[in-house]
Amino acid sequence: MTRNGKLLQFVNCFILRDHRIIKEDMWVRDGKIVDPEKVFFDEKISADEKIDCKGLLIAPGFIDLQINGGFGIDFSNEVDKIEEGVRKVAKGILAHGVTSFCPTVVTSPSYIYKEVLPKIRKCDGSCEGATVLGIHVEGPFINKEKKGAHPSNCIQTLDKGYDTVLNMYGNIDNVKIVTLAPEIENAGLVIETLTAKGITVSLGHSMANLHEGETAVGHGACFITHLFNAMLPFHHRDPGLVGLLTSDAIPNDKTVYFGIISDGIHTHPAALRIAHRTHPKGLVLVTDAISAMGLEEGTHRIGQMAIEVRSGKAFVAGTNTLCGSIATMDRCVKFFQEASSCSIVEALEAASLHPALAIGIADSKGTLNYGADADFILVGGGFEIISTWIAGKCVYDSTVRSEF
Repeated sequence: MTRNGKLLQFVNCFILRDHRIIKEDMWVRDGKIVDPEKVFFDEKISADEKIDCKGLLIAPGFIDLQINGGFGIDFSNEVDKIEEGVRKVAKGILAHGVTSFCPTVVTSPSYIYKEVLPKIRKCDGSCEGATVLGIHVEGPFINKEKKGAHPSNCIQTLDKGYDTVLNMYGNIDNVKIVTLAPEIENAGLVIETLTAKGITVSLGHSMANLHEGETAVGHGACFITHLFNAMLPFHHRDPGLVGLLTSDAIPNDKTVYFGIISDGIHTHPAALRIAHRTHPKGLVLVTDAISAMGLEEGTHRIGQMAIEVRSGKAFVAGTNTLCGSIATMDRCVKFFQEASSCSIVEALEAASLHPALAIGIADSKGTLNYGADADFILVGGGFEIISTWIAGKCVYDSTVRSEF
C-alpha cells in the first residue's frame, strides 16, 4: 500500500483503547490509527512529526445518532438550503467533540422527505465539519398516542408495507436509521426489508408492549429511540419497550442498543442509573438536539411545529411538552458520568463505541484500534474538549473560537 501522508506520533498522552485508559503514544498516518510495531520492525522509520499532548486523554470522537439540528438550523425545515444547514451544524458540533453524526428528520409531509433526503448526502468529515453517516428518519410511521412534538396530521400507517415507505420517503440511499412504532400493522415486514438494506431500525414513539418489541427485534430491529421518552412507562406486569433491556427472548449473540437523552431534563438521574446498571453495554448517548441548541431563549421551529426555549428547556410553543434537547454531546457525557457514577471509560464509550456498534461501523469508528479512522478528541478534566481531530487532522482547537 502506498503511503503518502506524514507519520504522526502523539506523545505524552493517555489513550482509551480496549475499554481501558493506558499511558501510550498513538501513531497516525493517512487518516488511520497505525500499529507502531509494524513501523518499528517492518518499516524501521521514525515519526515525521511528534505532537505533545501535555498529559491529556485521547478518546474516540463522539458519534451522535439523533440530532435534529442546532445553531439556528432545523434539518426538517430547511428545504431550500439544507446542504448549507447541514454544513453549519457539522462545523459547530466539532467544538463539542462530535466527529460523526446522523442528521435527523422528524415526522413531516412526504414532499419534505423527497426534497430533503436526497440532499443530505453521506460524506467524510473534514475541517468543514463532522462526518455525515446517513440520515436518521424519525417517523412518520409512529403512534399518535406517543407523538411527542411530532405533528399528528403527518403521522402515517404502513397500510401498503414497504411500498408505503418508498412512497413516503422517495429515495432512501442516504438513510441510515429509521424510527418506527413496532405495533403498527405490517411493521414486521418493513423492519426486515429495511434491515436487509443495511438500515438500522429503531423502535420509538410507540405504545408497544414487550411482546411487540420482542417480535420487532426478531425481525431485525436493534435500537430503541430515546429510552423512556415517547413510549409506555415501565409497568411491572408489562414493561413495554423498556423491558427489551432485560428480555430473555433476545438471543445472547444480539445486543439491543438504546438511545438516551442525558441532558438533565428528559431523563431523571435515577432513570439514567437504572438504564446503565440494567444494560450498560447497550447504552448510547444522544443529544436529540434541536435548532435552538447554541441559541438564546425564544421561539424557534422544529419540523412543522413552533417550539419555545425557556429556562434552558425546549417546549412545544404554548405548552409544557418537551420537544427536544438543547444540550451538546460533551455536556451529555459529563451529566451521564456524574449522574450514574460510571467510569470515565463507560461515559466516553457510550458516546463513541456504542453508537458505532449500534449502526455497524465499529470496525472504523468509535475506537482507537489499529486500522480504525483517526477520528478522536483530546479531553481535559471535566470532559472539556481541548481539540477535535478527523482523519488525523485537527479540525477544532479550543484556543480558536468560531463564530456562528
